[in-house]
Amino acid sequence: MAKRILFLVLLAMAGLPLSGCLVAKSTYLKKAEEADTLGREAAALQELHRELAAENGALKAQLARAREEAAGLAKEKEKLAADNRELEQVLRANTDSLSQSVADLRRKVTDLEAENGRLKAEIDDARKAKEEKVREVSKTYEDLLDRMKGEIAQGQVTISELKGKLTVNMVDAILFDSGKAEVKQGGMEVLAKVVDILKGVRDKMIRIEGHTDNIPIVGNLAKRFPTNWELSAARAINVARYLQGQGVDPAVLVAAANGEHRPVAPNDTEEGRARNRRIEIVLVPRDAP
Repeated sequence: MAKRILFLVLLAMAGLPLSGCLVAKSTYLKKAEEADTLGREAAALQELHRELAAENGALKAQLARAREEAAGLAKEKEKLAADNRELEQVLRANTDSLSQSVADLRRKVTDLEAENGRLKAEIDDARKAKEEKVREVSKTYEDLLDRMKGEIAQGQVTISELKGKLTVNMVDAILFDSGKAEVKQGGMEVLAKVVDILKGVRDKMIRIEGHTDNIPIVGNLAKRFPTNWELSAARAINVARYLQGQGVDPAVLVAAANGEHRPVAPNDTEEGRARNRRIEIVLVPRDAP
């Protein structure tokens, strides 16, 4: 560009008459310097134009990316808003469900508290009833001890109480003659001492249990009682019948035979066998096995 301007200036000067139109040397040099300056400035401007054009392109590309990013962010924002709305719906539904659950649990707690109150009252009543029964058993035990202190002193009767179970243990000799199942007169007199006490029994079963030693039954007696089972059964039944005849409620009487199978002492001595031949009058709760 600078060379072209210089050429035009020289051409214009060449067309002038040499005699009157020549420009002074200093004017020429000045114009040449100005043309050179303009050329450099034009070159600089062209370079600046290229740089600005490149920068403009870069800015346009950056703007395009920014717009793409903005569009992506807008979509993401829209998705987040949708997710947020869905989450709010879920939370609202969960809150409603939890509120209902809390209300249900409160009702259940109230019902349980009421039921616990009833159960505590029932337990307290049952405890009082049990204590009353224990007192009744203890009184029966004391009354029996008092009524039969003579037989107890002679070792013919023992009375025990354990966990609500009261047992009157009578050796067979005070109730029966040897080899017999009928209650003898002396035995009736002994039983008569406990009749009044047993008549008052209402909430217990009176179990009459017959026991023998392990000596087999032989001779003519075996025709009537083939084994100790039959003998112990007959004796228990006859005691129960006597008590019934004296006014004891038959609904609470039970006769049971054990034969020789529940000994309380070894059968290898006469003393042990005598202890095993016995009648036990056992007072047990009605629901006991």
